[in-house]
Amino acid sequence: MDVILTTDQAAKAPAELLNLALNAKAIAPEGAVLIAMLGTLLVDLAGEKAAARWSPPICYAGLGTSLVLLGMQWNGPIEPSFLGSFLADNLAIAFRAVVALSTLISLLISWRYAEQSGSPVGEYAAILLAATLGAMLLCGSTDLVSVFVSLETLSVASYLLSGYMKRDARSSEAALKYLLIGSAAAAVFLYGSSLLYGISGTTSLEGIGTALLTSPTPLAALALVFVLSTVAFKIAAVPFHQWTPDVYEGSPTPVVAFLSVGSKAAGFALALRILVGSFNAYDQEWKLLFTVLAVLSMTLGNVVALAQTSMKRMLAYSSIGQAGFVMIGLVCGTKDGFASMVLYMAAYLFMNLGAFACIILFSLRTGSDRISDYAGLYQKDPLITLGLSLCLLSLGGIPPMLGFFGKIYLFFAGWEDHQYLLVIVGLITSVISIYYYISVIKMMVVKEPYEASEIVKTYPEIKWETIGLPPLRVALIFCVFVTAVGGILSNPLFQWANSAVAGSPLLQQAIAIGGQKALG
Repeated sequence: MDVILTTDQAAKAPAELLNLALNAKAIAPEGAVLIAMLGTLLVDLAGEKAAARWSPPICYAGLGTSLVLLGMQWNGPIEPSFLGSFLADNLAIAFRAVVALSTLISLLISWRYAEQSGSPVGEYAAILLAATLGAMLLCGSTDLVSVFVSLETLSVASYLLSGYMKRDARSSEAALKYLLIGSAAAAVFLYGSSLLYGISGTTSLEGIGTALLTSPTPLAALALVFVLSTVAFKIAAVPFHQWTPDVYEGSPTPVVAFLSVGSKAAGFALALRILVGSFNAYDQEWKLLFTVLAVLSMTLGNVVALAQTSMKRMLAYSSIGQAGFVMIGLVCGTKDGFASMVLYMAAYLFMNLGAFACIILFSLRTGSDRISDYAGLYQKDPLITLGLSLCLLSLGGIPPMLGFFGKIYLFFAGWEDHQYLLVIVGLITSVISIYYYISVIKMMVVKEPYEASEIVKTYPEIKWETIGLPPLRVALIFCVFVTAVGGILSNPLFQWANSAVAGSPLLQQAIAIGGQKALG
């Protein structure tokens, strides 16, 4: 960028240019995560014992500081950074908070898992924080260049995390599949981005949107397909979901927990930024495509989950179906539609990570994630049984759990916008999802003692005072508590989601344009 300065401005040039190029206040939360990542790398150089001792508090401090700084930005002046390629509006703050909190909870449930598997703790924490940094930057990116850099930072770190269990053949296979499909998605995104740049002459999402509104071209429709494919890959929407079951099953369970929430939240933030911001001229086209993706995702995800015998694969297909539910709000393009997306991602954070915390706890004691091995678990471990049951009921949308209110808001927004097909398919597939969630609960609770699985019969006796898993228990209890009580006290979450939409100029403009089209 060429900047011409007068003589009087020359003395102040360094400070002004720095302020123009890098607004530190806007990216302060990411700065805290970056400092924590560098800190974990430094303590890792001191040896594994030092890393195991100091990595957790460094991560907690960095992510905690990031969440506090995000809270301080809420409802404040909208702060651009990186020459306008990053925008810290309420929408970005909300999704960045979901990403940071998902990482914090994922780390809480990771330490014992990493220790038992013999994996280096410092390296693992640094890579996970790198993925978090990429996801948070992606949530506020408003330029094709910053979008791609953030996307690849998240993706490369995710590939490394998926294959982190080097001694496990399934983990290596999962990482290879994820890498191959992810690389193809990145190439497709770059090709679509090059078309958009050629059409508009700018990499700014706002500039691209203006160019397409004033002079739409057939080539833009091809770029839309390429960009939409990448978005669908990040949120694991059918038919771009092929990587999800294998990666979920083969990757370390704490990594899966992060990918299921943090990476998905960043993907939906990208969808809002790039589709709503750049393709307003083609809103009917991309909404039609997303309607098809939502129907396919809800149907295939929930139907195929019925046949799964692994808890991780079941939750993989469940996450595909959950992405379909969230897409209802995206297709609506209304205030309630966008707010329901934000609300449901926040609800999904707690109920899904709570379920994964229970799965990790069970796996640490048994080494199994087969659904049949949970038979009769209530006799030996009431905490896991209660926590997993509440989280699965919430995922299924059973009142008064938090997930019920999230789904109701999505269906209400869809019905109000006359998206009757999506709402009906959503209701039917929700009933299907309840069946396989209830089947797991039945397996744990209803089985008689003599019907318990062999693993449960030999389940180790639990002594909470000596079990040595305080972070994992804290994460589990916190997620289950919010999942169970959040539905009853959901009004603050509704207000928070509505404020996220009201504090985003991009969404307000899209809502106004949608309202004008409806009236006209």
